[in-house]
Amino acid sequence: MALLRSIGTTLEMIKWEHSFLTLPFGLTGAVLAAQGIPPMRTLLWICVALVAGRSAAMAFNRLADAQIDSANPRTRTRALPAGKLTREFVAGFVIVTSAILIFAAWQLNPLAFRLSPAALAIVFLYSYTKRFTRWSHVALGLAMGIAPAAAWIAVRGSLDPRILLLTVAVIFWGAGFDILYGCQDYEFDCSANVYSVPKAFGVRNALRLARLFHVITFVLLVRMALAFGLGKIALAGVLIVGLLLIYEHSLVKHDDLRRLNAAFFTMNGFISMGFLFFIAADFIVRR
Repeated sequence: MALLRSIGTTLEMIKWEHSFLTLPFGLTGAVLAAQGIPPMRTLLWICVALVAGRSAAMAFNRLADAQIDSANPRTRTRALPAGKLTREFVAGFVIVTSAILIFAAWQLNPLAFRLSPAALAIVFLYSYTKRFTRWSHVALGLAMGIAPAAAWIAVRGSLDPRILLLTVAVIFWGAGFDILYGCQDYEFDCSANVYSVPKAFGVRNALRLARLFHVITFVLLVRMALAFGLGKIALAGVLIVGLLLIYEHSLVKHDDLRRLNAAFFTMNGFISMGFLFFIAADFIVRR
């Protein structure tokens, strides 16, 4: 029972269910690289690498932010501040999941293996950016945005500049919804001297910037679809992403953040999974 509780606490710590926010965009990169569904072995190791990398990043973030989390009423019940897990256990989890990512990259191809430490460095760096820049949200977007490019490399063993359109789209997408999410901590950020866009510009302007970031996301997704010569099904998927982003922003007002969790989790999960479905369907139907 103690083991099961530890596993459950660990899964809660890394928010394993949030893998559905980034994993589908990574798999979209794999589908684009393979011009359809990649070989199952490749697909398996891509999934292992993406999940392990995200798990390592989340656990590392909890280590880096343990003191900040303990002072924030919204986060003080997390595993480390609440004493449910030890720092030694979480550090060990980071090491193990990082090793799994590197092993998975080794199973894919030499370039993926050589770049795996750089990928870990990028996702770990985000955890410290809120200490010195208001643009930490963009750093999180970058940590998410490398997933489709990494998946492309996993399939092709090389990098095509076209996939960078999807990478930059995901950067702005992730940064946009992290700005939305960060609005919840506006008062804490101001009192604790934590850097963020809401603290720098206020909640109202932060919401405006998040909207701008998501407009850029939509434009880049259109450009990506055209660059790859995708068909009507894929373009319909891009349009649906745009509509979902509009709906997401309609849920959040500068003076009413009560529905922010619904906007953050539900809509963004639908966006990433729906986009993967439409891109994959486009290739399958055209074949």
